[in-house]
Amino acid sequence: MNLLRICKNIFIPPKIQPFDFATQQAKGNGFSHNGQEYIHYSDLPYRDSAFFQLTGWQKIFLVLLVTAITGSFLLNWHASLILVLTVLTVLYFFDLLFNLTLIIRSFLHRPEFKVTKEELLAVDRATLPFYTVFCPLYKEVSVLPQFITAMTKLNYPKEKLEVMLLLEEDDVETIASVQKLSLPAFLKVVIVPDSLPKTKPKALNYGLTLTKSEYIVIYDAEDVPEENQLLKAVVLFQKLPKETICLQAKLSFYNPTQNLLTRVFTAEYSLWFDLVLTGLHSLNGPIPLGGTSNHFKTAVLRELGGWDPFNVTEDADLGIRLFKKGYRTAILDSVTLEEANSNLFNWFTQRTRWIKGYIQTYLVHMRRPQSFIRRWNDPYLFVFQLVIGGKIASMLINPFMWLITAAYFLFRPVTGTLIESLYPGSILYISVFTLVFGNFLYLSYYMIGCYKKRFYRLCKFAFLVPFYWLGMSISAWIALYESYAKPHYWSKTKHGLHLTDKKSMEYAEAVVGSELVDSKYSA
Repeated sequence: MNLLRICKNIFIPPKIQPFDFATQQAKGNGFSHNGQEYIHYSDLPYRDSAFFQLTGWQKIFLVLLVTAITGSFLLNWHASLILVLTVLTVLYFFDLLFNLTLIIRSFLHRPEFKVTKEELLAVDRATLPFYTVFCPLYKEVSVLPQFITAMTKLNYPKEKLEVMLLLEEDDVETIASVQKLSLPAFLKVVIVPDSLPKTKPKALNYGLTLTKSEYIVIYDAEDVPEENQLLKAVVLFQKLPKETICLQAKLSFYNPTQNLLTRVFTAEYSLWFDLVLTGLHSLNGPIPLGGTSNHFKTAVLRELGGWDPFNVTEDADLGIRLFKKGYRTAILDSVTLEEANSNLFNWFTQRTRWIKGYIQTYLVHMRRPQSFIRRWNDPYLFVFQLVIGGKIASMLINPFMWLITAAYFLFRPVTGTLIESLYPGSILYISVFTLVFGNFLYLSYYMIGCYKKRFYRLCKFAFLVPFYWLGMSISAWIALYESYAKPHYWSKTKHGLHLTDKKSMEYAEAVVGSELVDSKYSA
């Protein structure tokens, strides 16, 4: 009987009990589950949320897949291993071709949308719409003065600007510090009631219930956006097709040379925001958003249900979700600078959360994979598999492939014959091509990203990227464990580490209000 109950809870979890009307009016949107209340302030349907990691059919499929793989290895482990390595080799090869396509398209199509100085000067400031900035804060006292300065320097009429500092009710220290400050009138302190889940998207959803602005943007507490970014966003929203409801500004760092970690981290961001995302944009495909500097049309964001409060990379999920609903994200040619993580342990916890959120996003959107397909020849399900699923899989699998490669070259007299037997015929050539040219191309992409961003001195640090990949793989396996053990746990990233670095502080001060990273620091 107990076994039946356990199986029932696994495959048919206890039902969610939505709040009744009176409770919802008193507390906000939420539900009860297993005697625990969750107040999330979102209209997102539960079936589209990451509250449950796997649906019933996904669990059945996973059990059948694991059973089939285990059975095949018991019957013939050698043939099964050949099949697995063949599939992985082909997937690596397709990923290589796909990324090469994105890099080429990012140069050929100029997908970023630019706003000229003439267009900015022609803006009628009297007719500008109201704009709200959401800044979710949690134990961010050290970087708050920098953020207030950056918001003050935004080139937008302050009478039409509302900056919401979203503070968690249990963050007594930050609330006390903010209350001591003399804040400009356009900065508004909003206390988010203490409730589960304790996540950034829950706080954003609470802010969404309060704002009346036509447009909103999310900035993190350490962000330093270009001063004209809001003006540029308004101009673009007015001239782009109405289905464009999100603009993603490019992200970069103001402490790229603080240490080795920040140098490689900066190279990664340069590749992602200046090559990969722009390449995806040229395909009109789904774009996983960055965690900050996303500009939205407020009405449509409400229509989408806001952010998934249970997804720990709510930005990536929302970018995929709005695409599936027929909307588009455009890349805004404007830079927001933030802090590159300079502490290794801090980087691991941050990266683990990001990857855990990607796992959540993949599982949620694979509940109904057919929703990516509107016409028979739509490639977007394939794009989603490579950008989200492939990224997760490669980080999990890479260490094993590296071990096979190392074993072949280091212990060839012992292992050579066996490993060669696992790569028959053309698969061997594809594998060697992917190993040699693939790794060369991937390292080149990091260099190209740095060069395009004018971080010329960082190009040589691309050779450290393989160690960086190892760190991501370790984080991926931790994320896989956390997806089961504590899926909604938000690992807080500590910010303000750059404040002890004089050069980083000078850089942050120099770029507030500038449209491009100053060549004095990047050349």
